[in-house]
Amino acid sequence: MDQVTTIAFFRFSTTSDKFWALKMMQMAHQSLKNVKGQRFYRLLGSGKGKGFNPLPDWSVYSLLQVWDNLDHAEHFFDQSQLLTDYKNRSSELWCLYFRAIAAKGKWSGSNPFELAKTDPSNNYVAVITRATIKWNKMVSFWRYVPKSHRPLNGARGLMYTKGIGEIPLVQMATFSLWESEEQLTSFAYGSEEHKEAIRLTRELNWYKEELFARFQPFRSEGTWEGINPLPKLSRRNEDE
Repeated sequence: MDQVTTIAFFRFSTTSDKFWALKMMQMAHQSLKNVKGQRFYRLLGSGKGKGFNPLPDWSVYSLLQVWDNLDHAEHFFDQSQLLTDYKNRSSELWCLYFRAIAAKGKWSGSNPFELAKTDPSNNYVAVITRATIKWNKMVSFWRYVPKSHRPLNGARGLMYTKGIGEIPLVQMATFSLWESEEQLTSFAYGSEEHKEAIRLTRELNWYKEELFARFQPFRSEGTWEGINPLPKLSRRNEDE
């Protein structure tokens, strides 16, 4: 079976639960490091608002995992005590299952994503961009970020986006979900700010390491801001 990637977003509402989630950024490794069928994982915090943001959002955390196949992913989300603990503590949980369409670059020295078979009738596309920013490029990078992400507000076809990361300021990523690849491409090549960001990335050599990956979502479980963002991809619809 094809490799599967999952990303789970957790929202925490109370101060005690937010503090618990922050502690789990270290403590959860013990439970995650030897999960059967899991090839790669990252515990990720998030930034306020959209895109890269140096200010942390203490209420939202995420878990990115790459699996040998769907069976291993389902077993983890259905049976894991760690996930049960997260469910009990969080006020919202949204999990997206997807398969890689394209992946270029490295994450911690390697590319964890393998290209898989996709469904031509499914137009949804998710994107993860990830970078380790060079220490001596911090000021120039963060100075440009607000301008580069301004076009995200009201971007046609953008369903959700969130800045996520492993280490604040240094190891950052963005996750975005689009209605179609056409709309993603229109944003990427139609936004002058985005094109300038690509040019500056090359000219100023901001990153020590970077990765860009696109995925086709095929299952959406749970809610975010009170709804399932992709109800057509709910597990219930798969079973019907």
